[in-house]
Amino acid sequence: MSRIGFDARLPAFHQGGIATWIREVLNALQSQNTAHHFTIFESRKARSSLAGRFRRSTLYTPCHHALEKYALSVEFLPKGLDLLHSPDFIPPLRGARRHVITIHDLHFLHYPQYMTRESRRYYCGQLGRAVRQADHILTVSHATQRDIMDLLQVPVERITTQHHGVSHEFKPLSTALLDKQRRELKLPEDFFLFVGTFEPRKNVVALLEAWRLLKEQLPDAPPVVLAGRRGWLFDETLQRIEDLRIAEDIIWRENVPQESLPALYNLASALVMPSMYEGFGLPALEAMACGTLPIVSNVSSLPEVVGDVGILVDPKDRDALAAAMMRALTDSDWKAEQEAAGVNRAAGFTWENNVKVLVQVWDQVLNDA
Repeated sequence: MSRIGFDARLPAFHQGGIATWIREVLNALQSQNTAHHFTIFESRKARSSLAGRFRRSTLYTPCHHALEKYALSVEFLPKGLDLLHSPDFIPPLRGARRHVITIHDLHFLHYPQYMTRESRRYYCGQLGRAVRQADHILTVSHATQRDIMDLLQVPVERITTQHHGVSHEFKPLSTALLDKQRRELKLPEDFFLFVGTFEPRKNVVALLEAWRLLKEQLPDAPPVVLAGRRGWLFDETLQRIEDLRIAEDIIWRENVPQESLPALYNLASALVMPSMYEGFGLPALEAMACGTLPIVSNVSSLPEVVGDVGILVDPKDRDALAAAMMRALTDSDWKAEQEAAGVNRAAGFTWENNVKVLVQVWDQVLNDA
């Protein structure tokens, strides 16, 4: 029986992104029958455990600390692990006999100007070592797999793609439940929705500028709901809203509870996600699962997620984005077809499939040892 460790510290510090991936993977892993002995390594600051039926162990080293790779190595040294999975890119210098890492995206190489200096230093300064050290690399989209091959010169046989899944609570909801959630979230009858971190890479400013163009053609256009949390260079977004004089048409819903997200998607006229880069783009998948039309960028992984559903636009083309939003409001028959197609497409993305790929990679690495 092999001893596998899984670094699950990040959810104690963050809620979305990689932390969501960790929570969903560990939940799906509970139902897998494997011959391995699992230990879930969590931060001492974790308020609740994700370990479930697996053994839990506490780590004191915080995520993204300057000395993390050294401190983690000391903590893992007595564990005697056969394999350690590091889902947040960077493993310790040596935590086990074999290492698997997950690279979720390489936006910090494509758009370094969109990151804080500290984040650039953390990822860019250690990524080369992490890639060389890893016995295998997992990633969440074929687009990111191509980035890893092109930007980091990693051969294809060392990389495996495992798409995100979509949680079961993301689905079309009843009218009665949605009416209740609309009142609780204080939302209008119609609105465009953005879900994510408010930062330059997400291209929120393009959405706002496109909406302003839409407003000129359609004075009663529904407002925009920005749901998420404030990120890097958030003040630039606020300044652009002021410049466009659209503050009264922007509805902020920061830190929406996870249990309210399915209703938020259901209630939206369309999800608008004009990101410059996404490693996967989970909100697009969640929106489709809820029967909501996705309007997304035609770059990186997003075409891979939505397929033929919704509308793909150039993230730099405000006119095209405004035209897509106009169609979502005016072409009701087409919109209904797209919403149904989105539900069907989303059904093919499951966390159970994700974890099957994960276990296969672990088995492969251990068998090659």
